[in-house]
Amino acid sequence: MNDPHGIDAEQAVLDVMFARLDTVRAEAERRLAATRRAGPSGSPQNRSERDAFASLYEDRIAQLDAVEDRLCFGKLDLADKTRLYVGRIGLSDAEHAPLLTDWRAPAARAFYAATAAEPSGVVLRRHLTTRGRKVTAVEDDVLDIRALQEAGSGGELAGEGALLSALAARRTGKMTDIVATIQAEQDAAIRAPMTGALVVQGGPGTGKTAVALHRAAYLLYHHREQLESSGVLIIGPSSSFLRYIDHVLPSLGETGAIATTLSGLVRGVDTTAREDDAVAAIKGRTAMARVVANAVRERQRLPKGDQEVSIDGRTAVIRRADIADAQARARRDGAQHNVARAAFAKDMVGRLAAQFAEQLDSHLDPEDMREIERDVRDCREVKVALNLAWLPITPRRLLADLFSRPYLLDHAAPRLTRAERALLGRPASAPFTDADVPLLDEAAELLGEMPGGAPPPSDVSAEEVDFAKQVLHTFGGGGMITAKDLARRMAVGRTRLTVAERASQDRTWTFGHIVVDEAQELSPMAWRMLLRRCPLRSFTIVGDVAQTASSAGARWWPDMLDPVFGEHWTQRDLTVSYRIPASVAEIAQAYGRAAGLPVSTLTAARDLDDAVLVERVVDPVSAGVARARAHAARLVGSGGGRVVLIVPDEDVARARSLAAAAASVLAAAASPSNADRDPSDATPGDAAPGDHGEAVVVSILGPREAKGLEYDVAVVVEPAAIARRPGDLYVALTRPTSILDVVYSLPLPAGVRDPSANTPPAAD
Repeated sequence: MNDPHGIDAEQAVLDVMFARLDTVRAEAERRLAATRRAGPSGSPQNRSERDAFASLYEDRIAQLDAVEDRLCFGKLDLADKTRLYVGRIGLSDAEHAPLLTDWRAPAARAFYAATAAEPSGVVLRRHLTTRGRKVTAVEDDVLDIRALQEAGSGGELAGEGALLSALAARRTGKMTDIVATIQAEQDAAIRAPMTGALVVQGGPGTGKTAVALHRAAYLLYHHREQLESSGVLIIGPSSSFLRYIDHVLPSLGETGAIATTLSGLVRGVDTTAREDDAVAAIKGRTAMARVVANAVRERQRLPKGDQEVSIDGRTAVIRRADIADAQARARRDGAQHNVARAAFAKDMVGRLAAQFAEQLDSHLDPEDMREIERDVRDCREVKVALNLAWLPITPRRLLADLFSRPYLLDHAAPRLTRAERALLGRPASAPFTDADVPLLDEAAELLGEMPGGAPPPSDVSAEEVDFAKQVLHTFGGGGMITAKDLARRMAVGRTRLTVAERASQDRTWTFGHIVVDEAQELSPMAWRMLLRRCPLRSFTIVGDVAQTASSAGARWWPDMLDPVFGEHWTQRDLTVSYRIPASVAEIAQAYGRAAGLPVSTLTAARDLDDAVLVERVVDPVSAGVARARAHAARLVGSGGGRVVLIVPDEDVARARSLAAAAASVLAAAASPSNADRDPSDATPGDAAPGDHGEAVVVSILGPREAKGLEYDVAVVVEPAAIARRPGDLYVALTRPTSILDVVYSLPLPAGVRDPSANTPPAAD
């Protein structure tokens, strides 16, 4: 069978590895069973030895079971003609010849360290994507193109490696210079120091995401001691995007990296609803941190006057002055609202119990006082009064109340205009949006766990608190976290869970480094949310300010990052687009400049004939669906690929309905390439004949859903409607690696040119 990307060959190698894994596991199970059959007899020393062996075999079996997923994730072809497979454990065959090298071993260093500028003897690095015991995809990095071409294996490459090899094969001075520029720019970004924040700015197709993920792998390996206890957090713009890039950084859980969206950091919140641009802009301001703090403080209320309560015929007074004093005492150590509430309630119960005790004639022993305190705590009137004075509350309830009750918003946000407060108003039942996520996180930081929630944080020593103070003094905490909380977060718990597992279960986890892709979309409040998770301010920030779609996002890096990082950030630019054809880049750049977007300097490394198609039609949505189907049919006969139909947000539902109605035209079939994607992103009529790379996937997306993704063909419907947000159209125009097909009925935006504009509209 034709195996253009080498998947069948890699599958054969993986089959051998799994067969050996099964053999090793069976042997460990046999030895464990034999040890257990020996029973508990013998001397104490013999029993101790048997227990030790049993534990050893149990741990080994658990380790072998754990590596079923992503047993092998990489391969190195070296200049000395040797080949090395890298995975989660080391494996040798029955003759002790190596089959798989543990990623932590020195021999695997080149998998993480090698770059095109410093290949370390590596000709080709291949990433393997697996599902269970099946290879589903491969992605190649060419590190020594000359050696690869001399070996004559360039035709078997996949992904960016094939593209770079093809560029270098065009033996002109210009191509050689372009490939060298790509390699030098990417190498400098990957190997930049970990301290401070690094911004990787680049236009579409410059490989920003690949650089960021290879940098994450590089840092995880070279700074293992620093990162092994804290891990790396990778923030992507969407769940489909995270699946798309997942194979680039191997063994995420094993190496201590977590990949998630920003909303994934806040548990139990569905943010599928889209926020109005004007509202998102308000919610993204750092001033909203004060609004949330005011909303929390408002839950610590003083009654208008004193209140009498009676228990067993005796009366005590809940004094307004006592409540004020107890609240002040509870706030004194800076504890979170829900945590400090316990201290407030205990103080008030003690004051009321003392009043009742004074009314009794006899001497009271400690047990009598505890009984009085229990009676006070159980008194309904006391419970109501204390809850009104200091109410425990969840972040979601706090925000829902804040935006649904105008008087609360007036109190919490006096510096917002009346019109701005009106924009924030919404029903309490309204769904949360992406713009709410940083506000929910801010509230969670101020509120803490509800009573009866997570156990209280472990105590830390004075020395650990002093060290945390030094860290905050050096890097600046901005008042977002106390030294005691930081010390608790930096403390390493004794647990057998991986760093990734522990971090994913703990909202307050502090990471050693954070990678942010599509970072131009983050609001100032979102940056505040991330800084809380990395007080050392060690970041890799990847984005393109020309593609900013969020009304609260960055239009110019210094404006956004200077207030966040001060002088502790640097920028590196990627200037060569090696995926987008030159004619596509030209039309996108022309539009971006005409629209006033801060487009980066961009040199396209290649071009294709007929890469841009523009046609005026009567019904662009219907025509777009038909053209996407036609492109898919063509790709079926030429080895497979990916097609996206990008339509204005208001037309997505109609386009998907039209595609579903025509689904029978495309031969739907299961395949590895469409098994991993979000069904909501694809038409029901996806064409996927053949095996491996021959599948054709057709997706129908709004412009923002397509951000960060690339396709062989992009059909863009009604650019004038998409251009209501200029960055959205720039994104849409720069998704294809081969063909941009534009269909329209409204006048085209400036910079988007139709060569046949003088002809009458075509009948659809």
